[in-house]
Amino acid sequence: MRLGGAAVRRIWTVELHSRAGRPNLVCAQCTARTPACEAASARSAALAHLACHARADALPGHLRTCQCRAQGCRWHPRHRGCAGPVLLALTQGRGGRVWRLADACAACAAATSHTAVVPDTQLGSPHSPTPPAPVRGPHRLGAEEHLRVREALTYLAAALPQFTSPAARLLAVQCTLRADARGHARLPAGLLRGMRLRGRREVWEELAQGAWLRCPDLRPPQVEVELLDATVLDQVPGRRARCRAAQWALRPAPLHLPTALPPALRLIALILATHITGPAPRAVDMEVLTRLSGHSRQQIAELLDRLVALRVLTAWRQHWDTEDVLWELITSRTAAEAEPRHT
Repeated sequence: MRLGGAAVRRIWTVELHSRAGRPNLVCAQCTARTPACEAASARSAALAHLACHARADALPGHLRTCQCRAQGCRWHPRHRGCAGPVLLALTQGRGGRVWRLADACAACAAATSHTAVVPDTQLGSPHSPTPPAPVRGPHRLGAEEHLRVREALTYLAAALPQFTSPAARLLAVQCTLRADARGHARLPAGLLRGMRLRGRREVWEELAQGAWLRCPDLRPPQVEVELLDATVLDQVPGRRARCRAAQWALRPAPLHLPTALPPALRLIALILATHITGPAPRAVDMEVLTRLSGHSRQQIAELLDRLVALRVLTAWRQHWDTEDVLWELITSRTAAEAEPRHT
């Protein structure tokens, strides 16, 4: 796509260089030198800088094109080709020292390693007027919640270390969606008990070691958490809608999850549930599953087999040409009919 004879380019890249023991942001698009920042906030500063570029260079949706395709699709392994809407894709490189924000189609974004989709709504100006409150009416839980949870999972795939445990990822999803405008979240004891994470200090310490939150005091009945990544401060929609999504993530209908399901199985089931956007067949790219869960392909195959054995899924298979994982789910009604009856 060209405007006025010039190619439209929407790729922004920043690098973190160490100088005098403190990281400096280096941006190829900026001529002014960026100030040094603290190591703990360097990642947030880099993402905020990229967001400023995206806001300043905003384009109507019909003018945006896949920049990955324009680069010869060099950012990812070979896949079935460009497809889907053009999204903002955030990619981490060199262990977090390089960050790239670019327009990419859904297929290219899913095929690119260490990449998360950034909703356009998260780039709104912090000084923009507050949108009017939506008209209240009946709300069917699960109608939009899967999208909010999928956004949280893609964000966490870039924000957390690659080998973060499933329990820590599930806990981070709840903290992300329940956070207020100051980056604080409150998790009641009943919620943590239901997740089988009550008193599991090692899970909190895992997230704290990744500099994502401050390790909280677990003694009070309600755990109060302070998140350190400034990205969560600009979340949309409002907190009430995100709290509904957090509640849905605990029981992601229409999947029927047995109680006391291990965190690894619960995380894979949650990822599958967030990709149920219409009628069958159900499909998700294997690369998406590995990126959002932190598991290898072999581990994912074993987890999917266990979900079939537990009657969460009817069956699953992988389409080797397209790398898609296809599955059939068992609804709550089907699972209830299959349970043995006691007389």
